[in-house]
Amino acid sequence: MDEEARLRSICHLFDLPWEDVLIPHILCYLPLQHLVSLQRVSKQFHSLIQVYLTNCRTFDLSQIELCIPKEAFCSLLKNCRALQSLSLHNCTDWVTDKDLLPIIGQNQHLQRVDMSGCAWLTRHSLVAVSLSCTQLQHLGLAHCEWVDSLSLRSLADHCGGLLSIDLTACRQLKDDAICYLARKCVKLRSLSLAVNANVTDESVEEVAKNCRGLEQLDLTGCLRVRNPSIRTIAEYCTKLQSLKVNHCHNVTETSLDRLRQRNVVIDVEPPSQRALVLLQDVLGFGPFINLQI
Repeated sequence: MDEEARLRSICHLFDLPWEDVLIPHILCYLPLQHLVSLQRVSKQFHSLIQVYLTNCRTFDLSQIELCIPKEAFCSLLKNCRALQSLSLHNCTDWVTDKDLLPIIGQNQHLQRVDMSGCAWLTRHSLVAVSLSCTQLQHLGLAHCEWVDSLSLRSLADHCGGLLSIDLTACRQLKDDAICYLARKCVKLRSLSLAVNANVTDESVEEVAKNCRGLEQLDLTGCLRVRNPSIRTIAEYCTKLQSLKVNHCHNVTETSLDRLRQRNVVIDVEPPSQRALVLLQDVLGFGPFINLQI
């Protein structure tokens, strides 16, 4: 075989069908950070990655170790139309409504959105998510202090199939908005209301009575939550698996014991175990206890 014939017989990577072979069988296994790097190799690689991103279903920036520049973020997502999961990790310091709204508008099949820590967004982004992404199931809003009653009500009105929502440190929210959410999103399985001094027994009881399939509930630091609402949780939420009540100083063992008996994982130790831990801290070693007594 002469040299010309040999070269013709060589199959190059880009000779393979892009949408039938390269994208579904090769690129889908590469971390996002590698895909971003590949874009800079050549014009062909840049075109290939753009085709891949156009049909990409998951975009998770937690896979990229460094903070991604705004220009790269907008470039990567400008043609996306099929996203089902979007995480804004590593761009929380700069992402704004102007950057996010076009992406939300062209990806109406989103089922999971994580905006946790995005301090520069406003209620407009949450309203846009609620209006565009009616199939939404999982939403992260931890430490988004811009979330208010109006935007949460919009979410509840349009995303009734919501399964989990993280509202940790959304300090503008009060009982009225949380109760409204509980009445509209009855399929909730996971809910965090942590670090919110506005949350009272009223919210927790409304959640218990409406969201009876609840499996995880985080009330960490909800200082106004008391034993009566925990008893209501124990009565109505028979599928509960995990409850966090650390720093809820008005919640005591009298309401937690019933949940412990059902093997619910609680982040506060029973009184006897807490006493042993304190004693060990004082003495410097674990005390000997005769368990046969």
